[in-house]
Amino acid sequence: MNRELLVIGGGSAGLSAARTAVAAGARPTLVTEGPPGGDCTFTGCVPSKALIEAAARGEDFTAALRRVRGAVDAVAATEDEATLATEGIDVLRGRAMFLSPYEVDVGTCVLATDRVVIATGSAPLLPPVPGLHELEPLTSDNVFTLRQQPRSLAVLGGGAVGCELAQAFTRLGTAVTVVEAAGRLLPNEDPEASDVLADRFAAEGIKVRTGAEVARASRVGGTALLELADGGRVETERILVAAGRRPNTAGLRLAAAHVDVDRRGAVVTTSCLATTSPARVYAAGDVTGRIALTHAAHLMGRVAARNALSRGLPARLDDSVVPRVAFTDPEVAHVGATEQEAARTHPGARVAYLPMAEVDRAVVAGRTDGFVKIISGPRRLLGNTGGGRVLGATVVSERAGELVHELALAMRTGMFTGRLAQTVHAYPTYAVAVQQAAAQFVGGHGGRVARPVRAEGHPC
Repeated sequence: MNRELLVIGGGSAGLSAARTAVAAGARPTLVTEGPPGGDCTFTGCVPSKALIEAAARGEDFTAALRRVRGAVDAVAATEDEATLATEGIDVLRGRAMFLSPYEVDVGTCVLATDRVVIATGSAPLLPPVPGLHELEPLTSDNVFTLRQQPRSLAVLGGGAVGCELAQAFTRLGTAVTVVEAAGRLLPNEDPEASDVLADRFAAEGIKVRTGAEVARASRVGGTALLELADGGRVETERILVAAGRRPNTAGLRLAAAHVDVDRRGAVVTTSCLATTSPARVYAAGDVTGRIALTHAAHLMGRVAARNALSRGLPARLDDSVVPRVAFTDPEVAHVGATEQEAARTHPGARVAYLPMAEVDRAVVAGRTDGFVKIISGPRRLLGNTGGGRVLGATVVSERAGELVHELALAMRTGMFTGRLAQTVHAYPTYAVAVQQAAAQFVGGHGGRVARPVRAEGHPC
């Protein structure tokens, strides 16, 4: 049975690849072990944001999980087998396994094709802590199936997922402790963003142990005990692990297709998302070990499918302007370079900083935690004329995840930073903060002017 394009995996990257194929006039076949939608729909973005919303609204645990199930069902209905069939996508349930670069066994049949997109995603990573597995820790795969609210919860990992769920469970009434091996929460974000979130967590009663590695785990009676390398201890009813993810490549028999993986198990790809296979085998999404975000997977799926089907000049993945958001309260959003990165790569760059306490909408709403920070660098030949060009930005505020896209657009189009200041923004909105911060590059605002970047991220 020959297929024009075979897509392995039904998550964001796989769905994007299949729909891109349809748009190109092909009839794709999507092979998925579970229902289409993948992690984002069933164990990631959709249920987590529903839980966060329920917690913010003051709902109890039972109502929160009811909201989660309703949200998942609503989104899943837009991408189930019947819906995809009407779009021109054939769906096969089963586990895919390469027999050769040109043949894939899906259990019920063998599919022949020389055009494949591997989009099998990733799974939660359990750190090799002695005794941890025996405690049956929660992960994003099963936390949303809880039927009883834990009285206490230790969250291993202070990244975006760990912080989001820690705050949500706290607001639902669970006593939460976050244990993070790095020296601060959100270690990949601007240090000032970490400080804002740490202050908010402290105000909400969330205990935070940073610079703390778990040496071993055990159960004492009905309590889970985490022993830290520094001698500290954390006692809790349940443990939630949010310490990263691993690519799903086991069982695919990638060697049969001559597809190489790196030491993490991620599929090795070129900038065009081609694998090392002699056939037209591409990969997209988390399985590549690149940016593990739903919208990045969607982008990769489009690029991979387009290249798999085209004989022309291949498209290259440009993931330099992909924003990310931690949906905490306040939200933490970022795009492009951080100040520390810009200091290394663009020593002539400047920084505009505006605390939300100086933004009228934040003041009237009583939501003054956070800031807008924009990094701008000289343009080729024109220098800092017109404010230069946006290199990156961090926004910490209410609806930061919405505000960051204006800055992403500025980066994508290469516009003068000053254009953000010239653009009239409706008053009073949170978005005015972007306009006021950008004005610091072209004359200043409220006594603030842009300053040079500093490698240590000096507080503004």
